[in-house]
Amino acid sequence: MERRLISAESVTEGHPDKICDQISDAILDDLLKQDIHSHVAVETVAGVGQFLIFGEVNSEGYCEVQHVVRDVVRRIGYTSSEVGLDADSCGVLVSITGQSAEINQGVSRLSHEQESEASREERYEAQGAGDQGVMFGYATDETDVMMPLPIHLAHCLAYRLAQVRKSGEVTHLRPDGKTQVTIEYDENDRAVRLDTVLISTQHDPEATHDWLEAQLVEHVIKPVLDEVLGDKVEHDDYRVLVNPTGSFVLGGPAADSGLTGRKIIVDTYGGAAHHGGGAFSGKDPSKVDRSAAYAARWVAKNIVAAGLAHKVEVQVAYAIGVADPVSVNVETYGTEIGGVTREQIQKAVREVFDLRPAAIIDELDLLRPIYSKTAAYGHFGREDKDFTWERTDKVDALKDAIEAQAA
Repeated sequence: MERRLISAESVTEGHPDKICDQISDAILDDLLKQDIHSHVAVETVAGVGQFLIFGEVNSEGYCEVQHVVRDVVRRIGYTSSEVGLDADSCGVLVSITGQSAEINQGVSRLSHEQESEASREERYEAQGAGDQGVMFGYATDETDVMMPLPIHLAHCLAYRLAQVRKSGEVTHLRPDGKTQVTIEYDENDRAVRLDTVLISTQHDPEATHDWLEAQLVEHVIKPVLDEVLGDKVEHDDYRVLVNPTGSFVLGGPAADSGLTGRKIIVDTYGGAAHHGGGAFSGKDPSKVDRSAAYAARWVAKNIVAAGLAHKVEVQVAYAIGVADPVSVNVETYGTEIGGVTREQIQKAVREVFDLRPAAIIDELDLLRPIYSKTAAYGHFGREDKDFTWERTDKVDALKDAIEAQAA
């Protein structure tokens, strides 16, 4: 088998699509702080100097949307028309309506009062999926965080790029930016060499290309490579591409429109795994597009952490209003370890994990205002304690289930 080159990209928090994701999730967080039963499906569109916020909400809380939008835009760093967007003067249009009663009745058949008196099993059976759909989770042992190396490295570079901009360590940087990493894999599907690092970053007009490239190599690329790659992957001779068009002064919504949910591959596994197509941001966890995708990652990561396979993809599918998944599938790509079979792993998953929406919400504690921080630099592979789907708390249970089958 020939060696292969695999690439993945990430974007900074100042990218137009990511601004929209962060606004949508900030609105969700604001409503969850006031009412944990909030049902939210909010989208954001960004254009030159303005935002449109639209969608459906059922909540006892009230969100001052204009205030939330301006706070997010300001925090990202768009504080002047000189950089393409001013948080204090941009336009904010709002068109939010109530959630469809037909959708709502499928999500939960119990009132809040009935929920408080119901048993756990009654609650889990009463709450159906907020929509139909197929979700995927993935994990691999090629990195410490069990993410594919190209997307993990791209996220680290994008995050570091934002850090040095905000701290002033590298001057003349502006909020918009993208990173991309290409890794060479050998015939055994192991990452062996860094081939290319690409960074496109918005900057002040006075920053020269040569100066900018030198700054990024010294303060962004080399520190990240030393930390993430160490001596695990060869990176002595790799190609660096910085702003291949030559300049990147106009950025953000002034240069390109933005939309919630338009970076779903950046948000997940960089193309290393399948994707069901549903975006995450702006959706409360009753929407399985979000909660079940988190749960599928949780399942996959625990399988790999248990040493049952080197890489795993978990697929789960739902029907709207129905609690139990219509299907759960585990794919191990022939990487099972120690004589364990894919069928044994799949049976163990069904025994250990309850993938009904209400059970997922309880197990992963998803009714918290934690979503703004997920909306940039990936939803997976993060070591923040609020990312509960990254826990490996089911390792022993999976091993026990496998051993019980063998007995």
